[in-house]
Amino acid sequence: MIPRVHKQGSNTLGLLHYLYGKGTREEHIDPHLVASFDSMAPDPGRDPSVTKTDLRHLLDQTLSLLNSDQRPDKHVWHCSVRAAPDDPFLSDEQWGDIARRMVAATGIDPGDGAGCRWAAVRHADDHIHIVATLVREDGRRPDHHRSGKRAQAECRLIEKELGLRQVAAGDGTAAKRATSAERHKAERKGRDRPARDELRETVRRAVAGAGGEEEFFDRLAAAGLLIRKRVALSGDLLGYKVALPDDRNSEKEPVFYAGSTLAPDLSLPRVRERWTLPPEVASSADGSRPEQPDLPDMTGPAFARRRAAATWQALPIIDNGDDGTAAAQIAAAGEILDALAKTSAAHTRAQLREAAFVFERASRSHVKAARGHDRALRQAARDLVHSGPVLGRGEDGATTAMLIDMAFFLVIATANWHAKKRHGQQAAAARQAAEHLRAAYQVAAGEPMTVLCQRGQRLAPRVRQRQADLLQQVLPGLAARVQAEAGWPALAATLDDVRRAGHNPAALLAEAARRRELDTATSISDVLVWRLRRGAHLSALAESPHDTPARGSRHQGPPAPDTLTSPSTVNDFSRRR
Repeated sequence: MIPRVHKQGSNTLGLLHYLYGKGTREEHIDPHLVASFDSMAPDPGRDPSVTKTDLRHLLDQTLSLLNSDQRPDKHVWHCSVRAAPDDPFLSDEQWGDIARRMVAATGIDPGDGAGCRWAAVRHADDHIHIVATLVREDGRRPDHHRSGKRAQAECRLIEKELGLRQVAAGDGTAAKRATSAERHKAERKGRDRPARDELRETVRRAVAGAGGEEEFFDRLAAAGLLIRKRVALSGDLLGYKVALPDDRNSEKEPVFYAGSTLAPDLSLPRVRERWTLPPEVASSADGSRPEQPDLPDMTGPAFARRRAAATWQALPIIDNGDDGTAAAQIAAAGEILDALAKTSAAHTRAQLREAAFVFERASRSHVKAARGHDRALRQAARDLVHSGPVLGRGEDGATTAMLIDMAFFLVIATANWHAKKRHGQQAAAARQAAEHLRAAYQVAAGEPMTVLCQRGQRLAPRVRQRQADLLQQVLPGLAARVQAEAGWPALAATLDDVRRAGHNPAALLAEAARRRELDTATSISDVLVWRLRRGAHLSALAESPHDTPARGSRHQGPPAPDTLTSPSTVNDFSRRR
């Protein structure tokens, strides 16, 4: 159940005309009162002898207690309360009780016999609107400070008592939601999202991996946004606003949004934090480029995706590091998802875009990010962006699947971290992002896993038997199940690649299995294939020893925390919380 306290106004009658009207799209059905301050207010929706003006006079009567210079300019308080789509139908009596609890909790009518006058109107099954006059019966102003947070707290209690869907409590760090007017405008123009949401997504993509202000603003311009900079008399840049070229107001002027109004972390000072290394980080490295494993000499998208091995450095930090450093890694994980959504192939882009969009909520909390410690992930995001759009097939399609798998680990680690901190909205957003990544992985991994399976089926019988014996030796309790899976040939091919690259297959397989229990995996083979190929730094679809790193060039990355999972698992969110 979502309450929303709207901006205070000065036109009671105008608001009543809207509440009792047909709505902007004929969506208001049977508008009527469900509750009021004295339970006797006239209802222009059900009584033809009553007008909206009559109700306005009754609500605003307390204004006459004050002199004209004492009356508040904005005396209209407006709050809407909406049930979740999957909540059961609530009767008028139940909505009336909810309205009375809301005005009591917010201080509008606390039950002392002298509260404000108010009325609750229902014009749809799933929500009500409460309108009140901000002058009490005794002429004093109500104590409605922080009424939005108080309304949220009361809704959490109502949800439990009525058995409704329980919404995670907010902490004030969420981006401002698009208004109903902005949503309706987007629908009229045929946009998928309101301008506010589209701009926030575009600005976040421009920030992802950007090396400084000049590159950031160049990316905004390249994305086609209109940019308005706020410059001090000294010439220093103080802030910025952006607009969509075709989003205009009634005067045909562009509608600009400041970065800080799009999201708290998109203000210019907060964006600049990403490019400033703290002293303790700057003293240990020049900050120009994070330390990276030695990798084969490559260029293009496949190389950029291998650079994202920085995720393995981030995982134990999120799981075991201090709060500030973990928060920085989580924020940078958002940049990885933004970069991935921007550069990936069309067949995975929709799901990856949704993953990045919803993860935005999980990327910030009241824990201040210790910027600078996230430079490895930010560099990985930068490499992804500069790799450009990809086709997502063959070798590059396999590395895309591998990267999605790694991003999934980051997102689940984020969900677990927020859950431990009791950041309900952030944890829920991370879990939602993981579902989109899971869907993208299934699409991206289909072709490369098929290719690997075909290679495994072409292995000589003695080689296949060698891999089966190895599996039985390392994972005796799971060997039979793995060999019965459709992905077993792909795992056999990968184990053979590991051996030919000069690694110890038994040691790497044991390490891959230790990273997390495998009993809940839908396909244990899928999980182990990507872990082995990452651990051995194998090219995703190497077909011969010439396609793999030379002996002695292997690099063992840090193991993932045992609490993590993979896109190939099911029911893992509830198990890990």
